[in-house]
Amino acid sequence: MSSIHKTDKDCAGRARLRHVFVHDLEIVASVGILEHERRYEQRIIVSADLGVRDDYDGLSDRLADVLDYSKVVDDIARLVQSEHVNLIETLAERIATQCLADSRVESVRVRIEKPDVLPSCRSVGIEIERRRAAS
Repeated sequence: MSSIHKTDKDCAGRARLRHVFVHDLEIVASVGILEHERRYEQRIIVSADLGVRDDYDGLSDRLADVLDYSKVVDDIARLVQSEHVNLIETLAERIATQCLADSRVESVRVRIEKPDVLPSCRSVGIEIERRRAAS
């Protein structure tokens, strides 16, 4: 067996990361500060890129040994649809916090787009990046 399967560190002793991502998850949500945004749900597009501690041995072929991206999708959708949020910045922070709740996740980049806001733009939105606090 090669040494890559025996350690979760790279040659320089740093923890290896695997990126698990969800791109362009379209969700209908109640988000915004304007009256019509409070009254009518709108499309948002959520993307998340999670830097996951890579301690997978590359051999087990078991879902339980990796971060399940379908669970990430379900968790994001459930959170987004749970209640009205005024700011997509707030929503992005909540998604980041939820992703970092899994102890394997070291960092997360969350992007939220509102495609139907300005007719002259394909979409507008924000992107944040958060890291696990050093222990």
